[in-house]
Amino acid sequence: MNSQQAIDLFLEYLRIEKNASAYTVDSYQSDLQQFCEFLEKEGIQSLQQVTHVIIRTFLSQLHYAKAARKTIARKVSCLRSFYRFLMREGIVDHNPAKSVSTPKLEKRTPKFLYIEEAKRLVEAPSLSDPLGIRDRAILETLYATGIRVSECMGLSVGDVDLSLGTARVFGKGARERIVLLGQQACDAIRMYLEKSRPQLLAEADTQTSGETDALFLNYRGQPLNVRSVRRIVDKYVNQLAVQYQISPHALRHTFATHMLDEGADLRVIQELLGHVSLSSTQVYTHTTKEKLLRVYMNAHPRA
Repeated sequence: MNSQQAIDLFLEYLRIEKNASAYTVDSYQSDLQQFCEFLEKEGIQSLQQVTHVIIRTFLSQLHYAKAARKTIARKVSCLRSFYRFLMREGIVDHNPAKSVSTPKLEKRTPKFLYIEEAKRLVEAPSLSDPLGIRDRAILETLYATGIRVSECMGLSVGDVDLSLGTARVFGKGARERIVLLGQQACDAIRMYLEKSRPQLLAEADTQTSGETDALFLNYRGQPLNVRSVRRIVDKYVNQLAVQYQISPHALRHTFATHMLDEGADLRVIQELLGHVSLSSTQVYTHTTKEKLLRVYMNAHPRA
């Protein structure tokens, strides 16, 4: 079996057995293709010939090419998983990536918006046209729930229960969870469903694509994609002249930060965010200036 056949088999395993997201599959495919190109340049003909020294040489080249530590760490993880799979299938008899250490990642405080900034951002879209109403509903949903953009774009109309104020979300590994919407998000989604989505759906070419049950649609009446959400967020961030550039994922950070600041339990936030490990949620335990001041004023006898 050649390298490309092994990669194809591994990607099929990720999709079918592991229920990996399309983003994860694409990332792993790109990483493995890059690794195989490196092996070809080094004159290595078989995946069986790869040693931990060869993998370290590959990672060294990435380091000198100024690749981020996070990127290198992902490639190490990818190669470990790939070779573990190859061993299971009997294609190779050892895992050379097992003894390769993962680069230590920098602990960075996630970017987030303060409460007033978040309010200005979600209320920025105009409610005078269908696309503005849609954008308001998307921003309110992301901030109210803390869900990933891919999860938000995966919502169908039937996943949302406005009477209960909940939404059913399918996260990483197709894990299902229920998230809470809140009144503002419910109102925004209700307006979108009543005034905007029917107009957008009318633009769809049902003869070629069929009517979709996706919740959020583009101007052609087709399901919105993650890249489009990035453009939507960029548009309103630029309008508001926010002091630093933020991504749609920053609304997830903002949700977690504001929940913690108001006393929410870390385990509850873990559940709402869909984190398997509590350590993934603990990155949000940084403290905002407002909370520092509030605690100081309440606790210090001479404040």
